[in-house]
Amino acid sequence: MRTGVFFENYGAEEQLWDSQTAKTMMAVFVVALYLLPLWGSDYMVAMACIVGIHLIAVMGLNITTGSAGLISLSQAAFMGVGCYAVSWFARWGIPFWLALPMAGLLAALIGMVVGLPSLRVKGMYFAIATLAAHFVLSFLFREWTPVTGGPGGVNIPAANFFGIELVGDHRMFYPIYICVLLLGLAAANITRSYVGRAFIAVRDRDISAEILGVNLLRYKVLAFMLGSFYAGVAGGLLGYFYGAITAEYFTFGLSVFYVAAIIVGGLGRVLGSVLGAVFMTFVPESLRLMSSALSGSIPSLANLLLPMGQVVFGILIIIFLIFEPRGLAQMWARVRRAFHLWPFRT
Repeated sequence: MRTGVFFENYGAEEQLWDSQTAKTMMAVFVVALYLLPLWGSDYMVAMACIVGIHLIAVMGLNITTGSAGLISLSQAAFMGVGCYAVSWFARWGIPFWLALPMAGLLAALIGMVVGLPSLRVKGMYFAIATLAAHFVLSFLFREWTPVTGGPGGVNIPAANFFGIELVGDHRMFYPIYICVLLLGLAAANITRSYVGRAFIAVRDRDISAEILGVNLLRYKVLAFMLGSFYAGVAGGLLGYFYGAITAEYFTFGLSVFYVAAIIVGGLGRVLGSVLGAVFMTFVPESLRLMSSALSGSIPSLANLLLPMGQVVFGILIIIFLIFEPRGLAQMWARVRRAFHLWPFRT
């Protein structure tokens, strides 16, 4: 096993993967992931699609909250903007490969408006402003019937890629994970760029950052727009995946779910977004599977496990805040470092 990585120039230090071994392992993982629809069951592929959609939304929130320090409680509402946008664009005959980025841009424009108060307020005050935006958008989802279909929701035509209908979990898997790969690489490169460093400076000491020449309004609004763009793309993919959607999906609870995912996974890191999205998606699913398994033998315990999802979310957030504030990404970093230095002591 290698005992360390030694860089000879700054370019090598800035690489996404610091060794040939890391690059090879990542390539093998990506190939295995993209072969999943060929050998995985319908259930596995469907869960992978749901995780991928959540992952895009979590990566966006991690840019806004983890990197720039702007607490957002409206990520689910921006997903709704993206979802209803693709349904509206589909009525105009716009193909899905164009409607998807357009939905993200529309969510980003609305995010720009919501992010403007960030220059005057921050912390919990800004979080309340985003909460207000969530309720305003939720009201529009329910009441703007010509666009959103009102409480009954809307049907979204199947995605069509140059004559190929992307119907079903196995076919939707590929556009979802192409977006995951592209947006994941973009998020990783943003954090290594001047823009990402400006976000971190704003998060840590905004007044000091302004003294050093960082334009607070520009970078705060940009961080919120990027997070909203990711949410809009995730919402568009969600609409194409389900084929029909109602306003009841984009609840405040979903926004809390995404906040929990970045806390559990690790703030400000793409790996934290991945681990948080996977972990927080499978926690309620595991409870559901356990409840189904116990429904025949111990029905009372099965009925108790099913509604425990929100309680588990709260307990997990408290546990990670107390014992591991940097999340699962930091735990993985410790394990990885231990193997890098094995058999020597860390």
